[in-house]
Amino acid sequence: MTVFIASLLLPKTIHFNLPGARPRGASSAQKKASKPKNPSPNTPPSLFQPAPNHITPPHTPTEDRKHNDPWANEDGFKVQIPQTPFSPDGGNRAPIDRSSPTWGGRADQPMSRANSPPPSSLIDSSRALIKKARELGRQGITQPQSLVRSESHDRVFAHADWKVVSADQGNGGLRNAAEAAARDGKLGDYTWVGTLGMPVDALMGTQQLQDIEDKLANEHDMLTVLCSDKDFDGHYSHFCKQILWPVFHYQIPDNPKSKAYEDHSWKYYVTVNQAFADKIVKNWKKGDTVWIHDYHLLLVPGMIRKKIPEAKIGFFLHVAFPSSEVFRCLAVRKELLEGMLGANLIGFQIKEYARHFLQTCSRILSVEATPDGLQLEDRFVDVINCPIGIDPVSLSKHREESEVKRWLDIMRERYAGKKLIVARDKLDHVRGVRQKLLSFEMFLNMNPEWRDKVVLIQVALSTSEKSELDATVSDIVTRVNSSWANLAYQPVVYLKQDIDYPQYLALLSIADALMITSQREGMNLTSHEYLFCQDGKFSEKKHGSLILSEFTGTSSLFNGNELSVNPWDYRACADAIKKALEMEGEERERRWKSLYKAINVHTGSHWFSEFMLRLDKVYEEQHSRDQTVVPRLSMTTLLQQYKRTERRLFILDFEGTLVSWGPVNQIIPVSPQRTLDVLNDLLLDERNTIYVMSGRRPEELDRIFRRVPNLGLIAESGCYLKDCGSDTWTEMADANKISSWKSSLQDIMTYYLERTPGAAIEERRCSLVFHYKSADDYEMAATQASDLASHINDACEEQRVHAIPMDGCVLVEPIDWTKSTAAVRIFNDLQKRMGPDEKHKSPVDFLMVVGDGRDDEKVFKWANQMATDDTVKVQEVVTVSLGNRATEAKATLTQGVSGVLTALQKLSQVV
Repeated sequence: MTVFIASLLLPKTIHFNLPGARPRGASSAQKKASKPKNPSPNTPPSLFQPAPNHITPPHTPTEDRKHNDPWANEDGFKVQIPQTPFSPDGGNRAPIDRSSPTWGGRADQPMSRANSPPPSSLIDSSRALIKKARELGRQGITQPQSLVRSESHDRVFAHADWKVVSADQGNGGLRNAAEAAARDGKLGDYTWVGTLGMPVDALMGTQQLQDIEDKLANEHDMLTVLCSDKDFDGHYSHFCKQILWPVFHYQIPDNPKSKAYEDHSWKYYVTVNQAFADKIVKNWKKGDTVWIHDYHLLLVPGMIRKKIPEAKIGFFLHVAFPSSEVFRCLAVRKELLEGMLGANLIGFQIKEYARHFLQTCSRILSVEATPDGLQLEDRFVDVINCPIGIDPVSLSKHREESEVKRWLDIMRERYAGKKLIVARDKLDHVRGVRQKLLSFEMFLNMNPEWRDKVVLIQVALSTSEKSELDATVSDIVTRVNSSWANLAYQPVVYLKQDIDYPQYLALLSIADALMITSQREGMNLTSHEYLFCQDGKFSEKKHGSLILSEFTGTSSLFNGNELSVNPWDYRACADAIKKALEMEGEERERRWKSLYKAINVHTGSHWFSEFMLRLDKVYEEQHSRDQTVVPRLSMTTLLQQYKRTERRLFILDFEGTLVSWGPVNQIIPVSPQRTLDVLNDLLLDERNTIYVMSGRRPEELDRIFRRVPNLGLIAESGCYLKDCGSDTWTEMADANKISSWKSSLQDIMTYYLERTPGAAIEERRCSLVFHYKSADDYEMAATQASDLASHINDACEEQRVHAIPMDGCVLVEPIDWTKSTAAVRIFNDLQKRMGPDEKHKSPVDFLMVVGDGRDDEKVFKWANQMATDDTVKVQEVVTVSLGNRATEAKATLTQGVSGVLTALQKLSQVV
């Protein structure tokens, strides 16, 4: 069977061989041979430039490139491809052109036809437009100038030679993990699903494009999703990067421009997601697995589920997931969550993000959240946290390359006698570069003895737009260097571009500390690579310190062995720098060994295989509970099981099972006569023990069943128990704990009651119910009820209380006392009274549980386990569900209450 790995960009892309275009990946020597001795003003600097062999000094770069590669990794850098000697076939090598042009800007790929949405009319005010129009008119420009494309341009690409090359864009961590899992034998047949990472409008309808699709599918196991340039530009450059990316990293877009982007680009996001779903559905076969990745494709799981209800679908979010207060700011919040919930299993990097997702779904969608996942109306969705990692095997191989060793020698000579703090970040507000530089400045101010002895090397990649942050960071660098630099020392080496892979590995190997001050980040794999490179195999420096922001997902894996910092606390960051530089060797080694062990446990291969194993497991569990899979109750089989047993225990739900639903907050005025008659008939056989379970109060059940002697009762969903033949109730719950949490919740529930006219609070002995079915404004009341449930679940987790949204009400009850705990108590009491004998090995040889609600599912699960428990194995176990949702029960009844009473009546007639 095939695993479909859906990611926005394929690991391969296409390059066209055009006249005059420089071959991709040409070596430095080849480029030098074709260039004049004097470097071009636009040549980006290397980390260390060799001394010029001419008199004229090199030109100073006066301007950053206007654009960076929009397809770069989420950390702002291109996927690093192993460096190999140049070959004309475009094989794997390090990306030489480190400042990649924009999408559609490569000389060996088509240009984009997209007009970058949204149009200015959605953003600018009329007055600003008029002013701009006048200014353009004075310049002689009367119309907007669109990108000039000619038919000859399209024809060039439609007939040019092309080749498949490894892409230097996309999710490098995912790609490495998949390759590692396949190498380790943990992944069989798999197929990538994604886009080419280049404009395709120029190729639409040509044989060229069909040939590209065929070659990728047949030779590389990759399915190409084709989207128009306009759709893709609106999807990625606008909705993903201007709306989703900031929100997922707690940077709420709050200006007219962001609102215009959101309104304008949502349709493009839907269109691209639908294209992915259609491609997968078209190629899916029974038994295949679909694994969808990251925030670019949040809608795909739900779209596939609609077309293929039985599909096995996993989803993993590689970035952070924000709290519900932040996520709810999105206008399309429900659509995004419902799309994700199409998956069987949803994975996050750390527990915090999984908890945020559960709370957000509970609050916005009013679904029941449990520690294991979300209970929807018709099925259960499992939610886990599973951190991604690096591939140590591949990384170890790359470190042995001669180019890495050459750069190590260069840096040893350049920074002899200096301590090095290194960093590599994208220059945006999320990465905390400004905070890092200010902390370093404070460190030098506070510790003058370290001036001239420590260097901070900050590798940064500018965003595509000139920003205030860019200027601020440059000012800080200038200020620090002007304060303490001299002819032989520069405290901050600031490189506003990426470096190639050998330089990067050499930098990690020779560093004394790595400093990461992200304000929010899913999983920072740079820290993993740094720790791996600090083993001392290729550098005399080893066991370097890791200064890591507490707001990165990585920090939760390291158990305090890193130097955890709050990026906004500059003094604490400065103190962490001092501690990292002055730490004794023994402590450094102890910390490094613990960190090294962690990264070798959480590898990319382990992450990949762990998620796939969990997906297989939860799919089987969910599939076995599917209503279409669970068989109908067979009366013939039931009668046979009943006849061959003698110690019988019935645990029957009341509302919705023995009687039709009535108002939960009212006592039933008239006893259901047929139900009472059937129960009395069953109890005429002394071999039968019957318990009825309900969420109602004990006095209500006493009144209803006063004419059924020897009937056991479970009240308030397991908090009270009345044994068969007894007149007294046993309080299962701890009265002091119940009183404590009730008093603390009273103010919270009153707060929401005052804001929901027509609602009411019902206080039971062990639970509270917030009723809003009769509220004046039902829609507003439902929102208030959802907020109430979320508030209680967030604030009262330690008190072992949870709130369950139900139809027209919110039930607040204890976690530790449920119907299943009452069932266990009943079984244990029977075991004490009726121990095993020569004829009976168990106190119960026939166990029948019937129910219709979610709270009955735990009892079903317990009963099914009794059939396989070797210590107290029950001979015959029958679990029956009346609901139309996924269930733990082994049988269903579609006739409702009437069907249950008919089945019990037939059992009572057996002689």
